[in-house]
Amino acid sequence: MTEALDFAKGGGLVPAIVQHWLTGEVLMLGYMDAEALAATQASGLVTFHSRSKGRLWTKGESSGNVLRMRSLHVDCDADTLLVLAEPAGPTCHRGTSSCFDGARLPLGFLAELDALVARRAVERPAGSYTTQLFEGGIRRIAQKVGEEGVETALAAVAQDDAEFLGEAADLLFHLTVALHARGLGLSHVAALLSDRHAQQSVK
Repeated sequence: MTEALDFAKGGGLVPAIVQHWLTGEVLMLGYMDAEALAATQASGLVTFHSRSKGRLWTKGESSGNVLRMRSLHVDCDADTLLVLAEPAGPTCHRGTSSCFDGARLPLGFLAELDALVARRAVERPAGSYTTQLFEGGIRRIAQKVGEEGVETALAAVAQDDAEFLGEAADLLFHLTVALHARGLGLSHVAALLSDRHAQQSVK
């Protein structure tokens, strides 16, 4: 609950860590006062108190690379804020996705792949293999998933690690396309796995 934030502890400011809501990548660190927090909640755009400018500063107000707030989380000491956000373009002024070099998470790319396939499903750019799959329809996509599944299984028992990984990557890609052809995505699979894990943990 953001109402519990202790602004007094930091002289009216609290650190605000911004993390990509899907990939988990840490994007940047800023500072918020009560006014900046209220502006963020009201507009949905992540807004900070700029210590150098001495005023409110909405990320991307000049570049257009805004951060759209998805959720806010207060730490256990109520003196730090975690902002899960969806970036519209690079977060760093250098044109990189994060202000922290090397902060990308290995599994975070799956979320990027999921988002890319979702865009392909809507935009259907010419010359894209993903577009060809979508235009072929769910039966064709399902056929490809089946083919890749068989090839992955065979590689698991008869090929080296490189071949096995290549087939597994092909299977995961085509499965992602199949999910989006049905209006779903990898996040739905992850949520189901998480629910199953939670149910098993309480038994």
